[in-house]
Amino acid sequence: MLAALSALPLAATAAATLGAPIVRAQQPAKPQSLTVVSYAVTKTAYDQIFKLFAADWKKRTGQTVTFQGSYGGSGSQTRAVIDGLEADVVSLAMAADVNKIQQAGLIQSGWERENPCNSTPINSTVAVFVRPGNPKKISSWKDLDNKNVDVVLANPKTSGGARWNFLALWGAITRTGGSEAQARSFITGVYKNADVLPKDAREATDAFVKRRQGDVLLNWETEAILARRKGEWTTPYKLFSPNVLTEQPVTVVDKVVDRRGTRKVAEAFVRFLYSPAAQKVFADNGFRPTTPEGKAYAKGKFQNVSFFKVGDFGGWPGVDRKFFGKGGIWDQIFAKSR
Repeated sequence: MLAALSALPLAATAAATLGAPIVRAQQPAKPQSLTVVSYAVTKTAYDQIFKLFAADWKKRTGQTVTFQGSYGGSGSQTRAVIDGLEADVVSLAMAADVNKIQQAGLIQSGWERENPCNSTPINSTVAVFVRPGNPKKISSWKDLDNKNVDVVLANPKTSGGARWNFLALWGAITRTGGSEAQARSFITGVYKNADVLPKDAREATDAFVKRRQGDVLLNWETEAILARRKGEWTTPYKLFSPNVLTEQPVTVVDKVVDRRGTRKVAEAFVRFLYSPAAQKVFADNGFRPTTPEGKAYAKGKFQNVSFFKVGDFGGWPGVDRKFFGKGGIWDQIFAKSR
């Protein structure tokens, strides 16, 4: 009797084990890595945002995500992606560069409608650095067209920021009543005053700040803010009006994320760029946020400027052909200014 009683729990246990499904603890997803290809001046912000997203994603999903950032001139980065650099996400200086990757068959059409603000989480504008005491008396756009002023600005063929510089200079004339002929003459004069054309925004800053080249530098407002924050440049920068509001988009590279199986986390990362945490990091690193929460946080951190946009010139497809396509206005001006 005792033997029979003692056997009952074992029999019951065996029956329960054999007759019921086995429930295993859910295993966390395998770690994934994302490659984010961006333009030079975003590195400081993304170094922080990568860590924030990785921690948030780990907490919510249990999955470990690591990042590889690639930085350089936006035009050069665009070409690298088209030529085979595997980017899960591109964060570029202008929609025109994303469109080129789309035309190469790597990004699906309609990418700009997938996230808020035309898939543009950040804005900036063009700032003007001058030497301490402003010895060349640079106080307006027109002061740059002076043979005694050595201008430093990046090359529009390789740098997205440089294309925004070009549009800022063009709009400085055409948005204030000047003709296109006058704009051509003005910009030709400015580029004649540039001894060298660095390949990207960061190299242009290094030339002016670290190597002491030139009398004045045109670059991202972001670069001016970061240089002052790091103590590399203490002279106040200038923002001239009217100025161009630069719009810097971000999107996943569809062909890459589908092949690598990273779409879910890549899309989540892009959405995270609109979160209050990420918008705060962008604002703290010199980018103008685009969300209502980001703008509220950034209130008072940026100078007020009268802006025009690339849409005022018809949008990037036409602008790219007219100004920066083969034989376009930039090529013509470059030929006259070298």
